[in-house]
Amino acid sequence: FMNAGSGSNQSNHMYKLGPIHQGIVERGAKTTSNSYVMWPAKVGAFSLILGRHIQHADTSNLPFSYLVEKDNSTYIAPAVNLRSVGTIRDAKKWPERDRRKDPDKLDCINFNLLSPYTIQKVFAGIEILRNLQATAGETSEIYTYQSCIITNRALKRGLDLYEIIIHKFLGNSLIKRLEGTRFNSNEEIRERLDPGTTVGLGEWVDLSGLIAPKTEIDNLLNRIESGEITRLQEINEVFADLHANYYVNEWTWAWDKILSFYQLTPEAITAADVIRIVKKWEESVVSLDEMIYSDARKEFSLSFKTGFGADGNIQEKALDFEYVRGAFDKNPFVITTLKHIEVKKALGAELIERISHLR
Repeated sequence: FMNAGSGSNQSNHMYKLGPIHQGIVERGAKTTSNSYVMWPAKVGAFSLILGRHIQHADTSNLPFSYLVEKDNSTYIAPAVNLRSVGTIRDAKKWPERDRRKDPDKLDCINFNLLSPYTIQKVFAGIEILRNLQATAGETSEIYTYQSCIITNRALKRGLDLYEIIIHKFLGNSLIKRLEGTRFNSNEEIRERLDPGTTVGLGEWVDLSGLIAPKTEIDNLLNRIESGEITRLQEINEVFADLHANYYVNEWTWAWDKILSFYQLTPEAITAADVIRIVKKWEESVVSLDEMIYSDARKEFSLSFKTGFGADGNIQEKALDFEYVRGAFDKNPFVITTLKHIEVKKALGAELIERISHLR
């Protein structure tokens, strides 16, 4: 699923032996009005395309980015779409528009904004940006990646935002894993954190909406090729099982990343380590929500009120705008964002209170 602006266009005119080129726009991407991409190209998940792009770039490992045309070049602003109110609105909009009524849904569609599929690309994006810094130097004004340009400021901001979203995703997974349980020792915490399976480790793929471990898809293909699976119903059953067990498999992946990202070992993790992660999670969640709140406020600025109030003065424009759009502090999305901050703070505080006696 994606959001295509009016007049968006793509072409595969780079051929002499036939129209063989193609392009991929990964889940959640958005094109602005009259944007253009010349194939072949690959656009990362939840990215925004603005202007004309003919560089044939592969930005799949720089998700949540802006691709902006400037002076006939593509400028990449990594991760900046994470702080956009539009991204959050899209993430809420797509599942709400799922009008399927039957409880037995035939298509296995995962609408999650953050998942092992997108976060693995965030980790890859951090590595790409750090390698660019190491190669060209931290003081370089611009960096070149896939024939595109990343400014120094955009690169540093991208690293910060990618780190924030990693803390958010891993913290979400950790809190979910430990919810609703009273622990009497660090050993009990370790037992609960143990996934008990290796299914979910490694690369994940987006299979037309189904987010699943690549190893399991490879196993399915092997079973089809060997003749073990011969019916479409059997394939659908595998898909349904992977979809139903998404959060189980997600935890296996997240736990592995928690250990490496926070430099922990499963045998030695303690309540103090969990509290440290939760506090970093809370800081990241609040920081990101505040950025989104600030972005939402822009839609209530004076420039957005142009066209309201007909022939009236500035005050009448403002009144007409408020009658139509409502006041900023009463906007449902704004209220939800502020409530989200409080809910997440309470969620983190509850877990810390539940295990703080074990430190």
